[in-house]
Amino acid sequence: MSATEKTDVVVVGSGFGGAIAAYHLAAGGADVVVLERGPWLSGEDFDHDYLLGKSYTRVFDFVAGDGMSVLGGNCVGGGSVVYFAALPRAPRFVFDRHGGIGRRMWPAAISRDTLDPWYDRVSEVVPVRKQDWSEVTYAGGLWAAACDHSGRTANPVPVGIDAAKCTNCNWMMAGCRFDAKQSLLFNYIPGAVSHGADIRPLHEVQRITRNDDGDYRIHYTLVDEVDYRIQEPGGTIDAKIVVLAAGAAATPVILQRSEPALGPMPRAVGRYFSGNGERLNTAVINEDRVSELLGLSREDGAAYAANQIGKGPVVANWDKLDGSRPEYTRFSLEQLYFPPGLGTILAQAPDATGPAWFGLGKKEMLSKWRSWLTIFLMTEDDNEGVFGPPPPTGNAYRISQQMLGRGSLRYDPTPNTLRGWAMADAEVKSILERDGLAKVMPWTNDVVGAYTVHPLASCRIGDDPETSALDDRHELRDHPGIFVTDGSAVPGALTVNPALTIAALAERAIPGIVEAARQRGVRVEYGAPLPVKVTNTPATAAGVG
Repeated sequence: MSATEKTDVVVVGSGFGGAIAAYHLAAGGADVVVLERGPWLSGEDFDHDYLLGKSYTRVFDFVAGDGMSVLGGNCVGGGSVVYFAALPRAPRFVFDRHGGIGRRMWPAAISRDTLDPWYDRVSEVVPVRKQDWSEVTYAGGLWAAACDHSGRTANPVPVGIDAAKCTNCNWMMAGCRFDAKQSLLFNYIPGAVSHGADIRPLHEVQRITRNDDGDYRIHYTLVDEVDYRIQEPGGTIDAKIVVLAAGAAATPVILQRSEPALGPMPRAVGRYFSGNGERLNTAVINEDRVSELLGLSREDGAAYAANQIGKGPVVANWDKLDGSRPEYTRFSLEQLYFPPGLGTILAQAPDATGPAWFGLGKKEMLSKWRSWLTIFLMTEDDNEGVFGPPPPTGNAYRISQQMLGRGSLRYDPTPNTLRGWAMADAEVKSILERDGLAKVMPWTNDVVGAYTVHPLASCRIGDDPETSALDDRHELRDHPGIFVTDGSAVPGALTVNPALTIAALAERAIPGIVEAARQRGVRVEYGAPLPVKVTNTPATAAGVG
């Protein structure tokens, strides 16, 4: 192992929580090293296919647990590179949720009102714009028309997309080849680099220890750029401040593995995991009824047949996001294009007489894939996920050379969660099956359990030390100088896409992190201007400074 390096701050992960921390600390004068497990790709690197070894398998991390599987980003920029760029703010009632603990989950210091200024700051850097109806894709328009036909409302989703660059190729989930998606590769990351931050891809943090002088030592290995199962000896870096932002499925694992050296972790580390209450429904649209009921048509004569055309979520139904409704009955329904792969495997065949996810019924359903409409449900779950003992390295036992692993997460849905899912499923059916417009089936949990692309809450903030791993400054309880700023810090399900909330919380945490760094001897200031958007490619931006 090489000699130990020294720096002021080590940031683990480069998604919303990591990149924002890296920018502000570097811009404030601190020496910052960012350790990112995944590769650093730019627009030209994102492939429009799903072959092993292509960008799709390189930039995702799919971890199957017991009852819950998690899909996350695995690259510089993290989830911002591979998400659908949907950026709504959390509803006001979210911050008053009690969940399974019987009292307010969120710290008293945080509400929608107190978080709004931080939402505003992020929205200056990653321009958030509500799409006009003229920009909505045909699939989104069909969902909006179906909502209207059934007496519901529909809303264009606020997004972080440069409409002038978007080609409606619908490969947004696998990165954006055309640089239309305003990921962190165009703002916080190049800004951090310009201020001297050292971003190191293919570096996986394994554990943290404490030195005699009170500083922390971060132990990492090097990941092979082709086969992620191959780990080469890495090194160690000493830092006065550690910011963990490896994601809600990895941050608690690092802390669990560090416990023998650091001492007891807060009880909430690795507990209270939330999948954001997520669920997926697949509808097979009746092409004849689309024309008859909704009056829609396309130039080629097909009424719909547009599942793969456009981009990610563009239209949502928010009728049930009503704070006067009881907890676990509030949810959003968002039209979504989910690409082939898991979408094909997990979609159930309507009216199947045998198994719903394979067989003759499934074969018939697959033949109509152009007429599919996928609806993404975000409900209120019960934070029932718990991480078991950590694997020897990484956040999972690696199964394939890229993407696939087996993790220690256990998720057994409570009656509250199951009831919320059932209500949301019924609402989708009520909208899309009205007057024979479509046949709807939820995706099966029989293959990989429940499924989330928005893991949250495994090291959450809060006022109660028994049920929160972090205080309201995002500092790990009883471990001064260690902060968590990724989705694991969010206390519970948000009922909407969480990216903007994660980013706003990270922005809010920075003044406290700067103060702690100064107390630990780091020469750093808070108050640097927000980063300026770059227009060159991420690869070029990475080479600046």
